[in-house]
Amino acid sequence: MSRRQRPKTIIELETHRASVTETPREPESVELDPLYGVALLKVAMELKRRKEGSPEEILRAVLLRMRLSEVDFRAWLAQRGELAKVFGET
Repeated sequence: MSRRQRPKTIIELETHRASVTETPREPESVELDPLYGVALLKVAMELKRRKEGSPEEILRAVLLRMRLSEVDFRAWLAQRGELAKVFGET
């Protein structure tokens, strides 16, 4: 070992073992991507600005430009109960 190198410390971490008494988790919710809020705002701005084109087409175009998964985004909207609001359904 040369003078410039420090000795390396190796630490072994304990592995977490799931106990038998743990309750099963609820189905996982859709992971929140910070860009979903931005995408929602962009869709709203496009809907206000562009009169032609369906809301579905505008949503797809925004998600495509932002490189977000349409399936995950729709699941996030449905989970929050905002899917109907985006498309003007009440």
